[in-house]
Amino acid sequence: MKFVFQYPDFHGTDGDMLDAGSVADLAVAAERSGWNGFAFTEHPAPSAKWLATGGHQSLDPFAALSHVAAVTSQLRLLTYLAVLPYRNPASLAKSAATVDRLSNGRFILGVGTGYLKAEYFALGVDFEERNTLFDEALDVLPLHWSGEPFDYQGTHFDCRGIIGRPAPIQQPIPIWIGGNAKLTLRRVAERAQGWMPLTGPAGMFSTVRSPEVTSSDDIVARLELLKEYAGDRFSELDLVIAYTDRSVYELASEVERHVDALGRLREIGATWIVVPGPEGPHPMAQEFIQGFAETYF
Repeated sequence: MKFVFQYPDFHGTDGDMLDAGSVADLAVAAERSGWNGFAFTEHPAPSAKWLATGGHQSLDPFAALSHVAAVTSQLRLLTYLAVLPYRNPASLAKSAATVDRLSNGRFILGVGTGYLKAEYFALGVDFEERNTLFDEALDVLPLHWSGEPFDYQGTHFDCRGIIGRPAPIQQPIPIWIGGNAKLTLRRVAERAQGWMPLTGPAGMFSTVRSPEVTSSDDIVARLELLKEYAGDRFSELDLVIAYTDRSVYELASEVERHVDALGRLREIGATWIVVPGPEGPHPMAQEFIQGFAETYF
């Protein structure tokens, strides 16, 4: 089981997310401490209301991960996650291929459908078309990454003899899909390399428009569906779980409980654990990076 450090989100507007510390410094610290990956999420155009009521700030994940690539040599670079329908798929393919080439093949494209209608409106994307646009992107990405000419007729675009060069190093770049719906599991089973279940308290799921997954038992139940859909491919898929118990930030407390919880996730098949960094000013995140590695790796 491998571990990804997610750069801390900052909730609200009474501060700046980069107060958590230099991206480069935290990435170097993560690599030196034995972490396996580094992640950023995205919200390119959130509403002020959403930020004021619990939403979080973000960087552009592709630009930020390119910055991480420049100062590291081993960390895998993960968008956790990018909202697939927000972008023209050819443009998205180019961004992903660029990070993959600049990092010498270390990029992983974590994607989801998104749920913020205001952000869809701000980006000029029809919220009701999100699933169609998602599936079109899954079609186009491997075609673009192949480095060979291709044609594709989409809802709002028409690729005629398009070619994506330079091609990424990985063929294809791994795609991990987030979400809990049966449609998500079918997409993972047929067209992706990993599943990122969305876990959290029951009250959040009506907001994020996803079936509830609140425990490891819920993940196991969804894994049974994924196994049914994927067949022989199931053993090849990564299971990527966020560890969001904030008490883990108190590194000297409840260590046995966290060891047991992480062990349970390993038992159910988790191959990657994403750990969001603590929200707070430097050097809190840097100290956590080292302390968590010393305690749990």
